[in-house]
Amino acid sequence: MNVGLVYDLRSEYLAEGYSEEETAEFDKEDTIEALRLGLEALGFEVEAVGSVKSLVAALAKGRRWDLVFNIAEGLHGPGREALVPALLDAYQIPYTFSDPLVMALCLDKAACKRQVRDLGLPTPDFALVRTEKDVASVRLPYPVFAKPVAEGTGKGICAASKATDRKELTAVCRALLKRFKQPVLVEEYLPGREFTVGIAGTGELARPLGVMEVALSRQAEPGAYSYSNKANFETLVEYLPVEGPEAAEAAQLALDVWRGLGCRDGGRVDIRLDAEGRANFLEVNPLAGLNPKISDLPILCSMNGVSYQDLLRMIVQSALERLPLDPDKERKARR
Repeated sequence: MNVGLVYDLRSEYLAEGYSEEETAEFDKEDTIEALRLGLEALGFEVEAVGSVKSLVAALAKGRRWDLVFNIAEGLHGPGREALVPALLDAYQIPYTFSDPLVMALCLDKAACKRQVRDLGLPTPDFALVRTEKDVASVRLPYPVFAKPVAEGTGKGICAASKATDRKELTAVCRALLKRFKQPVLVEEYLPGREFTVGIAGTGELARPLGVMEVALSRQAEPGAYSYSNKANFETLVEYLPVEGPEAAEAAQLALDVWRGLGCRDGGRVDIRLDAEGRANFLEVNPLAGLNPKISDLPILCSMNGVSYQDLLRMIVQSALERLPLDPDKERKARR
């Protein structure tokens, strides 16, 4: 089976003049090599395609694949993670991970939280600040937590994200609106422990891979798994396996969110405990990092006895379950 590998290579964007922060979600060469070797070990022929623009060029030249392993985050717009899945849907080429609708929904944290709330699942109350004037309409108890509505990798999150009064909230919203040119999500701040839950599979076949606590050191930026803390996790963050009732509650909530939103194949769900120790949904990452050494999902899997190779196998197996029963006939129909 021929597999196309679609990704955003960080060094290419840096060479074009984009900043370290703008490219924070993109992958380095060692991640792409690990994926290539892992997929080849599963018996696939792998073609490194590159970014969405490289994918467009390849499709225009007639290139096709039995499956695309997609980890491209995209760079511009609130639908950037949906670009590759939408393009592949147009050509009826199967791919790993979630469809365009789910990708766009999960990137917009406010829209995602509304959906989770409609599912009857717990998530901190929130408000969306589109302009600085909107801060006056926020009716949440302090402290609150502010972050860009559609970013990942902790971008825009720092110690100032936790606001204890209207003045601090106005200042942080003003800075984020100017810097990221997008609305700011303001949530009730939850003081409890923060977990991330790994998920593999789709629908009723989805299952938790384990629960990991993100514990900040005394030297870390307080209060959040921030951009700086993530970038310097070796010295500022301790990852701890979690078991017991709290882990079980977090895993069940993550699984309910995953299935309710229609996420596919593999990813992570972030959970935080409130003052009473109850699990609440924060956000979901349907396109989680896959560096075998430094990405949260592979680290979590390793803690729970799941090798990097096994993780890739589970992701691909879940995607292959969506393939038609007669792939040769389907391929001919697409030409």
